Amino acid sequence: MYLALLLAALLSLRAGDLIREDVPSQVRQFTRPWEFDYVSWTLDALWAKERQAVLDLPRYLTPAQQRQAVLDYLDLVRQLDRVEADIADFYANPAVKNPQVLTAPLVARRERLLAQWQRQRLLAEAVLEHQISTVIADLGLSVGGQPIPPLLYHVTPLPMALIVSPRTVIRQDADISLQPDLPLETITHLEQVVERGLNVSALVVPVGGIGIYPTMVMRSDNLPWLVETVAHEWIHNYLTLHPLGLLYEASPEMRTINETTASLAGKEIARAVLARYYPEFLPSETENEAHPPSSGGGAAKAFDFRAEMHTTRVTVDALLAAGKVDEAEAYMEARRRFFWEHGYPIRRLNQAYFAFYGAYADTPLGPQGQDPVGEAVRTLRARSPDLATFLRRIAWVTSYQALQHLLAQTGS
Repeated sequence: MYLALLLAALLSLRAGDLIREDVPSQVRQFTRPWEFDYVSWTLDALWAKERQAVLDLPRYLTPAQQRQAVLDYLDLVRQLDRVEADIADFYANPAVKNPQVLTAPLVARRERLLAQWQRQRLLAEAVLEHQISTVIADLGLSVGGQPIPPLLYHVTPLPMALIVSPRTVIRQDADISLQPDLPLETITHLEQVVERGLNVSALVVPVGGIGIYPTMVMRSDNLPWLVETVAHEWIHNYLTLHPLGLLYEASPEMRTINETTASLAGKEIARAVLARYYPEFLPSETENEAHPPSSGGGAAKAFDFRAEMHTTRVTVDALLAAGKVDEAEAYMEARRRFFWEHGYPIRRLNQAYFAFYGAYADTPLGPQGQDPVGEAVRTLRARSPDLATFLRRIAWVTSYQALQHLLAQTGS
C-alpha cells in the first residue's frame, strides 16, 4: 500500500511542485535558505496516510458517528485557534511587560489541545475523504466507485509562495514555495531584495491548499471552506493524469484554465457534500465569496470587493500597456489604501498580486480583469450538461486555442 501511494505521489506531482526546474535561477539565489522541502513532507504525509489506511477508521463508524467526529474536530480546531490568538494578543500588547509568564497557562492549554488535535486529525481526515469520495462517485467521476487518483489530503502548515512578475506586464514568471510561518520581516526582506536585484514585482502570498499527493490543506474550522479546498486540490490531482494538468506550467493561460476549472469543480463538489452530510453549513448561492473583511462595519458590508478589484486590474493593465509603469504602481498603492479603508487589509498590491490571484477566474469580476481565459472556462461549464462531462472535456485541452476550438464545437 505504502509503495503504491508513493508511486501515485510521484506520478501526480505537477511540473514545478517537486522540482522547479522552470524557476529562473536568478530568483532562487535569493530564496534557497527559505525554500520548502517537498520531498520530506511527502514521505511523512504518505506514512501518516498509510497508518490511516491500515486502521480504516470510518468503516467502524455509523454515518451519524462519522458526522460527529468531523464536528468534534472542527470544535477542537476552533478552541486551538482561540488559544493561539489569545497568546498572540499578549505578545502584541505593548502594556504587557512579561508575556511569557502571563501566557504560561495558555501555552500549557495549547499543548494539550495540540496533542488532542493530533489524535483526532487522522479520523476527521479519513471521514471527510470518505464522504467527498462518495459524492465524487455519485457525480460520475470515479472508476468502479473509486476516484482516480484516490482522494487523500493532509492538514498541515502550508508553504508560502513567492510570486514574481515583470513590472511592465502582469505575468507569473516564478512561484517558489517557502517555509511556513516565515516572520514578516523575512518576507518583506525577500520581496525587497528580489525586486531590487532583478527589477521585478515580487509578493509572498499565503495559500490554502497545494495539489501534490496527498494534497496539502491548511488547518481551519470553516467546514464549507475545508471541503471546497479538499475538492479543489483533488481536481488538480485528477487533471494531472490528463494533458491539462500536465501542461499546468506551459503558459499563463494554461495555469488560469487549470485554476478556474479546479475552482468551479471544487465549489460544485463541496455544495453536494454539504447538502448530503452537513446541510446546516450549506452557504447560499448568492453569498459573497470575496476576501472577508477583518471588521464588520456597515461600509465594508456594502463594499463590492470583486467589482472594485476588477476595476483596479483593468486600469492597471491599461497603464502598463501604455508604458506607464510608475503610474500603474502608484495607482495600485492608492487602491491598496482604498481597500484597506473599506475593511480589506491587503499588505501589498502589485503586479505579482494580480499575476497570482488573477488565475482564479471562476467568477466574472475579480483580479483577472478582462482576461478572456476564465470566461471561456465558465462558458464551457455552462454548455456542459453536468460536472463530469465538463471535466472530461476540458481535461484534454492543451492550449487556450484548443479551448476556443472546443467551445466552437459545443455551440451556444
